[in-house]
Amino acid sequence: MHQATIANDLVNLRYDLQEEVALVVAEPGPARGAACLAANQAGFRVRAPVDAAEALADNAVLDGVHLLLIESAGIDADLLDPLLLRLGAIAEDRRMPLIATVLPEQLDGAAALLPLHAALQCRPSDADRLGAAIFARSTATRLNDSVGEDDSLRMRRFQEEVARIADSLARLTRDAGMQRGAAVRNDTLVFRSDARVPDVSAQDIRRVIRARRLRSDFFQGDLFADPAWDMLLDLFASELEYRKVSVSSLCIAAAVPPTTALRWIGTLHEAGLFERHADPKDRRRAYIGLSAAARGGILDYVAAVQRAGLSLV
Repeated sequence: MHQATIANDLVNLRYDLQEEVALVVAEPGPARGAACLAANQAGFRVRAPVDAAEALADNAVLDGVHLLLIESAGIDADLLDPLLLRLGAIAEDRRMPLIATVLPEQLDGAAALLPLHAALQCRPSDADRLGAAIFARSTATRLNDSVGEDDSLRMRRFQEEVARIADSLARLTRDAGMQRGAAVRNDTLVFRSDARVPDVSAQDIRRVIRARRLRSDFFQGDLFADPAWDMLLDLFASELEYRKVSVSSLCIAAAVPPTTALRWIGTLHEAGLFERHADPKDRRRAYIGLSAAARGGILDYVAAVQRAGLSLV
C-alpha cells in the first residue's frame, strides 16, 4: 500500500465524534506545515500553530489540547531548552502524547530534557510523521461520559481503521516493532543458574559488529536491518570498555534512519532492556545503558554460543 493511499484512507476517517485537538509549536516554515498535515491526516483538529516565544508566554497554551507536536527547527537556542522542559513537564503531568522533532545536533539535549513518554524524531520521513500521529491518535482518543451507543460503535470502527492503517505503515517502513514484555526469555532452556560467565571482550563484540557491517558491501543494506540487536551489541561492547553512550551515538550504532533508531530505543526502554541515565554534570545530556535483564540475556547468549562451539559472528 502506497503512502498516498494511506493518507487518503485517513482523510476519509470522519465520524461524528468529539474531535481531538492537536497543537503544533514551531517557527514558520516547512516543518510546521509537515507537522500540521500529519496531525490532520491522523484525525486531529489542528489548532493554529504557535511559535516558541508564544508557547512559553502563554500559561494556558495546552488547555484543551490532546496532542502536542514540537518542531525544533528554527527555534532560538536560548528558548529551546526551557520550551522542552516546560511543555514536556505539562504533557507528562496530563499524560498527553508528545511528538518532538529535533535536529541531529539537538538530539542528546532533547532526550535528556523531555519526559520518557515523548516520541522523539530526527529527520523523519512523511511516513514517520504520519505513523507517530496515528499512534498518538489511538492513545489520545477518548469519549464524553454521555456518549451514546451509536457513537461507541463509530469509535470502535475508527480505532479498528486506525489499527489497520498503522499496520500498513509498519509494512511500508519495514519497522514492525517488537512485542512488549517479551524482550528476554527466562525459561529454563535459556537461563541456567549454573552457566559460567563467558570469556568475552569488547574487542570480540566489536569484531561481530564489524562483520555485520560488511554485509552491506555485498548486499542491499536494509535487507539486514536489525537495530535492536545492533544497539544491544554496541551497548554491551561499550559497557566492557567502561564507556558511556549518548542517544545520538546509539542512533548511529543502529545503522538505520535516526527516527527509526529513536523508536527502537523507546521500544527497548519500555521492554525493560534499556535504561536512561542523566549526566549529573550536564542536564542537557543523557546516556543509555543496558538493564540488568538485558546484560544477563546477552551474557547467557554468549555463554550458550561458546558451549555449543559456535562463533559469535
